Amino acid sequence: MHILPNTNNVTIQKEKFTDYILDPIKSRGKWIAFRDALGYTKSNVDLLIQNIYEQLLNYPAEYKGDKGYGKTYAVHLILTGENGKTAYVVTAWLDDLKTGEMRLISAYVKKKRNEQGKIQIL
Repeated sequence: MHILPNTNNVTIQKEKFTDYILDPIKSRGKWIAFRDALGYTKSNVDLLIQNIYEQLLNYPAEYKGDKGYGKTYAVHLILTGENGKTAYVVTAWLDDLKTGEMRLISAYVKKKRNEQGKIQIL
């Protein structure tokens, strides 16, 4: 298993969640998914960030390429949220050439379809 490189310098900016991912206006779909699937909102964003940090080294990283800003990776996590539910969460990372940080650039709850074709979280 190949874990995310540069893990000694991982950064998750709180604003990535509060200003975008968990913002009901800017990112309605992601906000609803994190709220409903895991019980995370802006009010408990620190717990979500902590959950990601704690689980990050337990899952393999997939190299996604380099578009000039640094190497990018995806890590698919299984998180248990504040509501006790479990969901797949895809996180995207940039090994930033400028700052030397491994920085979270995106996250979303991955939806799957069950045998009946209905969307389920996990």
